[in-house]
Amino acid sequence: MASIFGTALYVQLSPARLTIRNAKTGEVVSEPPELALTRGAKPTIMGVGNLARMCGRTEPVDIINPFAHPRTLIGDFTVGEQVLKAFVTRMKGSSLFAPAPFIVMHPLGDHEGGLTQVEIRALHELALGAGAREVSVWQGRALTDEEVLSRQFPSDGKVLS
Repeated sequence: MASIFGTALYVQLSPARLTIRNAKTGEVVSEPPELALTRGAKPTIMGVGNLARMCGRTEPVDIINPFAHPRTLIGDFTVGEQVLKAFVTRMKGSSLFAPAPFIVMHPLGDHEGGLTQVEIRALHELALGAGAREVSVWQGRALTDEEVLSRQFPSDGKVLS
């Protein structure tokens, strides 16, 4: 059942792109899942997504993609959480009184042998760390806004958590 309060966000995640869609409004943010950090003893976040790449052209920064790892879905949990949090903040705004969103995490790509329990939990924890009040991890075809809002997931995929 769709909540009249709060936001329902659908997150499609791959090493090349992080796409977040607000299922109520249809608003979409789709950018590379990258974070630019200053170098030095106290690294500072300079930009996320497309802005991270622009920062890399003008200043000496490290650009990190936390989802680009050859063996696992999440190579750097802390950076992944910061990237997701920045994208979620863009979608829901920074209002103090905005209710925490319901988030559906959908890892894209062919995960040989399926996702491990560690990866499923990491996806769940990433969303909670980004401010979600409730999280579902979905594996299957792309979901429609109505499926996300109603939380009625199709039978040709699986809710992993």
